Amino acid sequence: MLRDEVTSFALGIAGKRQRWTACCALIACAAVLGACAGDHYLIYPDRKPIGVETWSDDVATDHLLIHVRGARPHGAGPYPAIIVHPEGGKPADDMQGIVWDLAAHGYVALAADYQKRVDGEFQRSMFAWQSPEDATAILNVTQRYEQIDQQRLGLLGFSQGGVFSLLIAGYAPGRIRAVVSYYPVTDFPRWLNQAHASLGKRFAFSVIRWYFRRESGAQTDVQFDAVLRAASPYYVAESIDAPVLLIHGDSDTTAPLEESQRMAARLTELGKPVELLVVSGGRHIFNFRQPSQAALAWDATLAWFDKYLR
Repeated sequence: MLRDEVTSFALGIAGKRQRWTACCALIACAAVLGACAGDHYLIYPDRKPIGVETWSDDVATDHLLIHVRGARPHGAGPYPAIIVHPEGGKPADDMQGIVWDLAAHGYVALAADYQKRVDGEFQRSMFAWQSPEDATAILNVTQRYEQIDQQRLGLLGFSQGGVFSLLIAGYAPGRIRAVVSYYPVTDFPRWLNQAHASLGKRFAFSVIRWYFRRESGAQTDVQFDAVLRAASPYYVAESIDAPVLLIHGDSDTTAPLEESQRMAARLTELGKPVELLVVSGGRHIFNFRQPSQAALAWDATLAWFDKYLR
């Protein structure tokens, strides 16, 4: 069953900046990436571990208000850092257990969400990101914290947040040392093509496609296809130079396993370091719903960051 998960990106298509804006709108409209409500403390700490310090912050740029929920080990550091993006429609605060656990393992962890400036005021919006500079603004936020080692930055994201992580890595090559992306949609043109699906699913995706087309501002099929490709990590794979771990359940009917399989194959073809962990029985958002699958994936996540950020 398709459920709402709305992301926070913007639209438009003419020129470099507008093409980026349009691509973000498509991610924003990926409402079908949504999953059932999950338990964000399923296998993660539900109270602050001993020796961990926490804080929250709000950082304003020209276009954005970035809300940060942070946690770090006690001490001056510097420590490697991991930026965490939640699944669509969820605030940074829902990642509290995640950032606590990362801090307990020796990382500075920053969960982030975004608000857009509208008529002089910040407000939550589907279309928060306006440019590549907005997309990478969270990397600049990390420079506010002297405990962070800028040479050891990682990205972690879930569903929509996994798409964010891959795209940020593509738009900031050289600044990211490792990426872990859980069950992302990586190729929107293929994902929207439901010609052989059931009648109900074809109808749902036709509505989604109509909405994508309307919000993109595309006037022709050629323009719309270009917008879809710009929204897809698969098509920016050439720019990703950080090692990528893709984690995907084999029972995911929302973002099928093929999304990560094709991304892994593309990165491999380009000579990029990538691994794909297929989680048996894992559904969409499994790490907040299925404890055994969640534990397996989390162990692999920590091992990946330990390998490349330590």
